[in-house]
Formats: sequence, C-alpha cells, structure tokens
Amino acid sequence: MQIDIVNISGKKVGQADLADAVFGTKVKEYLLWEMVKAQRAAARAGTHKTKKRDEVRGGGKKPYKQKGTGNARQGSTRAPHFVGGGVVWGPQPRSYEYTVPKKVKRAALASALSLRAQEKKLVIADAFAFDAPKTKTLAGILKTLGAESAIVVDGKANVNLAKSGRNLPKSKVLAPEGLNVYDILNHPSLVIAADAVKAIEARVLALPAEEKAA
Repeated sequence: MQIDIVNISGKKVGQADLADAVFGTKVKEYLLWEMVKAQRAAARAGTHKTKKRDEVRGGGKKPYKQKGTGNARQGSTRAPHFVGGGVVWGPQPRSYEYTVPKKVKRAALASALSLRAQEKKLVIADAFAFDAPKTKTLAGILKTLGAESAIVVDGKANVNLAKSGRNLPKSKVLAPEGLNVYDILNHPSLVIAADAVKAIEARVLALPAEEKAA
C-alpha cells in the first residue's frame, strides 16, 4: 500500500510504499486482546504479601492451659483462626509475566499498525530534525499533523526527539524496537518517521539481518 509522506508543516513531500503484510493486513482483535493482556500482566508489580503464621509477631505463650477450661486446646493466638493471626495461603510476591509466542507478537503488532492505517490515523513524516530538545516544538508539530495524542516513532539516534517527548502528557516517543501493541492502542494516532518504516517492517516480518541492513 502507498501513503503520503508529509513534512512537519503537514505538506505532502512524497509517497511511501508500505508492506501490506504489516500495514494492510486483517485486524485480528483477539490478538490485540492477547497482547494487551500479556503486557499488562508483565507490568504488574506482584509485591502483594500476607504474613504466614510463623511471620506474625507474638503468640509464643500458650494462651491457656491444655485441659480443664472447656475450650479447644490452643497453642498460640497467632494461629490462622484467631484475629491477628497468620493468613493461610495468602498472596505472596510473584511475577505475573507469561510468554507469548513470537509469531503471535508479530501478528498482533501488524494488526495494531493496520488498524491505525485503516482509521486514517497513521502519519508518515519525512524527518524530525531537532537541534536541541524542545517539548513545545514537538507539541506544535503534532498539533499541525492532527496528532496531538500520538505515538511518535523514530530511530534511537534521534536523542533530541526522545528528550522532546518526555514531558508530553498525551504522547510518547518510541524507537522501532520498542513499538508495542498496548501503546499503539492507548494513543489515537501513530506518527512514524520515514526512515523508521523499514525497521518496523523488518521487525514484524522477522527478516534476516542482511535484509534488515538493506
């Protein structure tokens, strides 16, 4: 498929040939759901914890004598059935992360990219040239492009662009290697530098190293 390349003023300066397998494929919502679920699970802190019986302070003394009280025998007031006692099978620190097959990851990313292309929310910019980090400048460019809340993708070498996007509350700057389904779906627009398109296609199509370089 072909799409217009625009400059930072929003004027057409050329056309880009995008791989149909990456930007023009069928949108599979179940793959998007699977990847978002996996990403959110991996982001969970998993630091929740309850104290077990041996971790609760106190309870070393036998609460009352073994026989003659008419009550059930007890050895500690920190047993789970006492108020203030330990918790049985309570949550413990753990990781919620799980592995998603590489093919599923690539297919889900292609679906997310294709979704933005179908919605006409994909913008290909010729270049983002910043002499120095400037948040206000980047915000103005995105407003001109009609993408005030967007994921902006360019190479890692464009450090000034990355720094310019740090303080934008509604937008985020990512390298092609860091582009992911959750962030794409979490922002209404997607702005990609022309030089980063091939890197994204190579990642989704899992091209060999020599083809990526070309």
